Amino acid sequence: MPALLYLHGFNSSPESAKAQQTRQWFAQNAPEIEFVCPELPPYADRAMALLRDIIIPRLSQPLFVIGSSMGGFYATCLVEQFDEGNISAVLINPAVSPARGLHKWLGENHNYHSGEKWLFEPRHIDEYQRCDPQQIKNQKKYLVLLQSGDEVLDYRDAQQRYAGCKIILESGGDHSFIDYHRHLKTIHQFLLAAAQRNRKKQPDLKSA
Repeated sequence: MPALLYLHGFNSSPESAKAQQTRQWFAQNAPEIEFVCPELPPYADRAMALLRDIIIPRLSQPLFVIGSSMGGFYATCLVEQFDEGNISAVLINPAVSPARGLHKWLGENHNYHSGEKWLFEPRHIDEYQRCDPQQIKNQKKYLVLLQSGDEVLDYRDAQQRYAGCKIILESGGDHSFIDYHRHLKTIHQFLLAAAQRNRKKQPDLKSA
């Protein structure tokens, strides 16, 4: 069955408001899609290893990814790394080359939701640098939702990085993406259409 992978932001959790709104909307409107929302560690290598373990067994089916902030960065990493798979992504105020802004996290931190302590070191910034995709290979696999009032990330970075992709830019708003729930139907429609396009382009693995 097709799966939807929701990726929360940095130092957030599956309990975030957008993760829960997404879970509820898809349960009510697209129950045939498996909803998966892992708890992502704050370390790029560990997060990507976790996501590869989730994705690889599902590559034979359409895979949808929604990523918010740092989750948008990870979603991009996955789409670019598994470019031949039937993967498409919706990015919400995505982090672009996040290694540039992670120095403020150096030292001991606490998760916003669980309160769990974690230590962030310079080597962890290097992990984000190494996995940062250098190029967007297939712009049609992305829908990017931006709000110009994002107080954490400069929306213009994402505009530039995802030039050629379908972008919805709203004036105002904030980093949490105000009224995100209003876009869930559009998100669903985009993902289904992208999966259809990807299916047509996939190689015939049986004859390969």
